[in-house]
Amino acid sequence: MLRARRRTEKTAIALNHRVDSGARRRGCRRCQARSGTFGRRRRPRRPSARLLPPMNAAHHPSNTSAVGAVGLRLYGKRVVLRPLNAQDFSAWAECRKHNADWLLRWEPLRPITQPDPANDRDIFAARCNIRERERQTGTSYAFGLFVDNAFCGEVNLNNVIRGAMQCATVGYWIDQKRAGNGYVAEAVTVLLKFAFDELHLHRIEVCIIPRNTNSLRVVEKLELRNEGLAERFLEINGLWEDHYRFAMTTEEWMTRRGELTAEWLATGKA
Repeated sequence: MLRARRRTEKTAIALNHRVDSGARRRGCRRCQARSGTFGRRRRPRRPSARLLPPMNAAHHPSNTSAVGAVGLRLYGKRVVLRPLNAQDFSAWAECRKHNADWLLRWEPLRPITQPDPANDRDIFAARCNIRERERQTGTSYAFGLFVDNAFCGEVNLNNVIRGAMQCATVGYWIDQKRAGNGYVAEAVTVLLKFAFDELHLHRIEVCIIPRNTNSLRVVEKLELRNEGLAERFLEINGLWEDHYRFAMTTEEWMTRRGELTAEWLATGKA
């Protein structure tokens, strides 16, 4: 009888202090001593890979690095937008030099220590490489504007901000000889489609100096919403200039997409 009771007690002790992972995690010293883990620092458990959800960065709506420069073409009815490369130097430099005086009053001053890309092919190539890195990181998207395969300006999606804002600004310039033909309005529409439909941004801004009547005509053609005057908004040609701020959100784009696409974009092309 006594032996049976002792056997029962030993069985209960063994059951209460069996060596398993749960007891070791609870810090039972007797079990840790039996298993040889007493006094050792327990490594934190890593989460099982099968518990983590599959991730495909290319399909994430806020990931823009998936949009590369190779083969990237955006089409309007008459214009084609594509990233510039080193082979575009001659056409770009000629256009910039020809329009230097016309563009100077609407652009920030270039730092004295910064070489002019229009005078140096290597500097222009470096500029193209910088633009490519900006595309890869999703902070900016710069495009050359081509009409009938001829370079005639640039249209850029700058200052891309993700997070809660999901916004960017549009900037552009065109050869003075080509101005007044609606090419920039068409190019901006192409860029709006890219920004809203491909990059999934929520808000696009265009900021214009009040006396820049050519740029004002662009946003008037597209009927972008005027949000008012921002005083001393940007430093242009050495002066802090007031700017009108025009904007469009994705809700407005979805409402007007069919209208703008029919007027400015080529059927069946991105």
